[in-house]
Amino acid sequence: MLVMENGALVISLDFELLWGVFDKVDWREKKEYFENTRKLIPEILRLFEQHEISCTWATVGMLFNESWDEWNENIPEVLPEYTNSNLSAYNFGKSIQSKETEKLCFAPELIRLIKDTRGQEIGTHTYAHYYCLEPGQGSQSFRADLKKSVDLTEKFGIEINSLVFPRNQYNVSYLEVCREIGIKTVRTNPQNWYWQNTQKDNLADKIFRTGDAYFGFKDKSYKDIQEIHPGITGHKASRLLRPASGKSIMDKIRLQRILSEMQEAAKNKEIYHLWWHPHNFGGNPDINMQELKIILDEFKRLKNKYNFASHSMNSISLEG
Repeated sequence: MLVMENGALVISLDFELLWGVFDKVDWREKKEYFENTRKLIPEILRLFEQHEISCTWATVGMLFNESWDEWNENIPEVLPEYTNSNLSAYNFGKSIQSKETEKLCFAPELIRLIKDTRGQEIGTHTYAHYYCLEPGQGSQSFRADLKKSVDLTEKFGIEINSLVFPRNQYNVSYLEVCREIGIKTVRTNPQNWYWQNTQKDNLADKIFRTGDAYFGFKDKSYKDIQEIHPGITGHKASRLLRPASGKSIMDKIRLQRILSEMQEAAKNKEIYHLWWHPHNFGGNPDINMQELKIILDEFKRLKNKYNFASHSMNSISLEG
């Protein structure tokens, strides 16, 4: 168990582009949304540098490919056999291959930019946005997926230490595979009951998660980082930074909830783990970036007042 001497803000981002939502949206209707996302990532990195923010970018491995030709060459030998075939990134990828879709599915230049920005950690979000609790997948295909992700990152001179399970489908039985492949830290879900079954994701879970964003049902920060498996630490997610809704009153309430939780974490010398998807900012980019700046300005104030620190998932594990 690792205990911090002072409070800390941990940020992790699920960097996916189209691979994170291919089974839920029509890509033709989301082109501008993902174009906005690509433009915003350099802006986010500039803000992080200005505020001395460290962050873990949990990156879908398929984004490392340069083109569909390379993607076709990098299909693992063992694939998940989901009962719901619509969840397969491979089925989807084979169906949309064109020059038009490459910018929605690949981002090696953005990955290099993240790698070259001070304080940024590149982690993995699995290779194919792998669903670890869905019927039809198994440990062999998970191992092949994770190994492919690690192999590609090594070609970029990146060592993978941190993992975020896609759709928060945290599967404790796969931690040994993670350890064998070199993963040292994993993001886990909040302890609230409405975060415990992300695979089924029923209506009650969704309602309470949404309500929690505005009213906060339970303290979100914590004092220690537990070892969840030999050689692997677990980082509990505190708060999802939901995108701006455009409803000013509700957005102010949601933002104030995050600011007050950060303040409590700093005062109590606790860890506050904020996460989101970069593409969440694609719908209302200006408002979302304004909110992020407010959050980071507040971090700077708390750093000066309480020695509140900024960490990636890996750096806090090393320091703690």
